[in-house]
Amino acid sequence: MMALSARFSTSSHVSGTDPRERGRGYAKECERLLDWNDVSLTTIQACVLLGAIAITNGNPASESIHYAVACRIAQLLDLPNCPVTSRVDQEVNIRMWWSLNMIDVWSSSGVRLPRLLTPKEDVPPPMDEIAFLGLTRSQGFDVTIEKKQQSSLLAEMVRLNRILLQINDLNIRASERELDAETILSNVENLSKQLDMWLEELPDHIRDTRRNMERYAAQGLGRVFVAIYLGYYHYGQMLFYRFLHEDSQRLTTHARHYAEKCKQHAGSLCDIVYASDEVPGCDVKYNMVGHVLVIASTVQIHSLLFEADDSNVTKAKTRLEKNFCFLTRLRDLWPTLDFCMDRLMAFHEACRNSADTSFRMDRWMVRFLVEFASPVSDKTSNSNVDNPWSLAGLGITPPEMEAI
Repeated sequence: MMALSARFSTSSHVSGTDPRERGRGYAKECERLLDWNDVSLTTIQACVLLGAIAITNGNPASESIHYAVACRIAQLLDLPNCPVTSRVDQEVNIRMWWSLNMIDVWSSSGVRLPRLLTPKEDVPPPMDEIAFLGLTRSQGFDVTIEKKQQSSLLAEMVRLNRILLQINDLNIRASERELDAETILSNVENLSKQLDMWLEELPDHIRDTRRNMERYAAQGLGRVFVAIYLGYYHYGQMLFYRFLHEDSQRLTTHARHYAEKCKQHAGSLCDIVYASDEVPGCDVKYNMVGHVLVIASTVQIHSLLFEADDSNVTKAKTRLEKNFCFLTRLRDLWPTLDFCMDRLMAFHEACRNSADTSFRMDRWMVRFLVEFASPVSDKTSNSNVDNPWSLAGLGITPPEMEAI
């Protein structure tokens, strides 16, 4: 935890140290203390943290190894059914199990390897966070959870993650096997309905409103609340992204519909990032935000290139400027943001060279969307840009740049 959090410290003792370097010593000590032979929950938790540290430094192989060990130990222990002495320990195991299931989906897709865990239908969803935080080990199993507390933030993340699994699989299959248009459209329609159903079935207290964000922030859960919608909006832009190319070519009527949905998801993703920065206790400064914001930024580039409505072009330009400022701030904290910035500039350069083909959902694009911690092979060279990490490099020169 210290290795991950040291970069945020305001202590004078570390003020002269690069925030991206502050955690290295702690990470090495954690690696030294890790006992791979200790088949326990503690080892699972340590592996998850070390995996998170590895990915922040742009090392997806090390991340994958640590997560694989965590998943395998969870299977050996049959973690959700492990004998325990209290409801607290049982819920910790359940939450850890579902967290590993979610990690397994995006981590395995990021390195293009088979998943390790299969969701178990007999494992209950995580309970409401406030109810969980109110539990004590002295209660044993003599705890009653009210029905209104059944829905939880983590449980909604689990439901969403199942849809992400299908979206990733579709994009990969379509790029590798060249699925016919009818099959792709059928899959997209099905997944679109699943996303819509998830949103419709949400209880009112978890919906994306400023009031709910502020309420969860007051409970210390604001960042978790924002994370749900970062996931929802990102999964939507991932699902509908392929239609940006069709829409720019004016090929089909359904392309316009799904391209608009992609733009809506990308725009809402940007907006909730901005809102999270305005509500205390909701700011999202972890490295994965950089990846989803880069994808959302490429959608704004599409609007700059092909949108006919001047107001939409202005909105896209404003979002692109804000996103760039936000990404620059994240880059000061996380080494892996170098890859994100490189990706954004490489994509922009591809658009400058061939706007008509740059949004095509080919293998390069799938890698761009999924393999967030690795550099993608350049479609073009951006060596002609004096400062590749500048708004001028993106063809934008705002009258003034204000950090979010």
